[in-house]
Amino acid sequence: MKLKLALPKGSLQDSTMELMRKAGYHCSISSRSYLPWIDDEELEAMLIRAQEIARYVEDGVFDAGLTGKDWIVETKADVVEVVDLVYAKQTRQPFRWVVAVPENSDIKTIQDLEGKRIASEVVNMTESYLKKHGVNAQVEFSWGATEAKAPDLVDAIVDGTETGGSLRANKLRILDTIMYSSNKLIANKTSWEDPWKRRKIENMAMLLQGAILAEGMVGLKMNIQRDHLDTVVALLPSLKNPTISPLADSDWVAIEVMIEESTVREIIPALKRAGAQGLVEYPLNKVIH
Repeated sequence: MKLKLALPKGSLQDSTMELMRKAGYHCSISSRSYLPWIDDEELEAMLIRAQEIARYVEDGVFDAGLTGKDWIVETKADVVEVVDLVYAKQTRQPFRWVVAVPENSDIKTIQDLEGKRIASEVVNMTESYLKKHGVNAQVEFSWGATEAKAPDLVDAIVDGTETGGSLRANKLRILDTIMYSSNKLIANKTSWEDPWKRRKIENMAMLLQGAILAEGMVGLKMNIQRDHLDTVVALLPSLKNPTISPLADSDWVAIEVMIEESTVREIIPALKRAGAQGLVEYPLNKVIH
């Protein structure tokens, strides 16, 4: 039994491989190969462009794949969206598609795009957006370097961004956001009805989501005298109530908790002053609710 899995080639490749590793799937990729090795004999993976994954999953070439919601919408693929996975090539912010124009352009509103020329990698999405706003414009497919085409070749562009840095560097201002998109684990509908494949995909979804939830969080362990327990527990922001275990000395207990890493620098000194001892911070690979 094999599950055929499509993984994104290109800008998302490194972040996807790191996410797979944290989820427990160790991968290796030859620089000249599109067939990564994964330490799971039940998985057979291939690297292809994210733009194509949804269509191939719909057609049954792959049982499952990792791609963006934007490409599901753009290709109008009929697939099962198993789980939302908020990760991107630079940050963990949702990716978004925006309409942008040159900084000195007279175009101030979407209605000002009437009769204009727009370059976009997501033609279907752009045309649907313009239609919703009652705007008629010429939309042409862009093969890349879209932000460099305005104003010399087109009046406006539709481009994808995480931070907006590239748009600002090219002296473009954002007019509007067409859609927010995050990555998704998707499945072929026939494969989803197969009990073995569905369980395999669900297991992968759980582990991938757990790896994302663990980012930005750490585990914290400490020892505390029972007399100071209430004071220490009151300082702990936890996903659940902290785990409290008795120690050999009945006057002492051990506490273990998961907290956001950003709070560590404030909370550890406060815990120490409240009487905590033997404080240990450790990284987390997965958090499963």
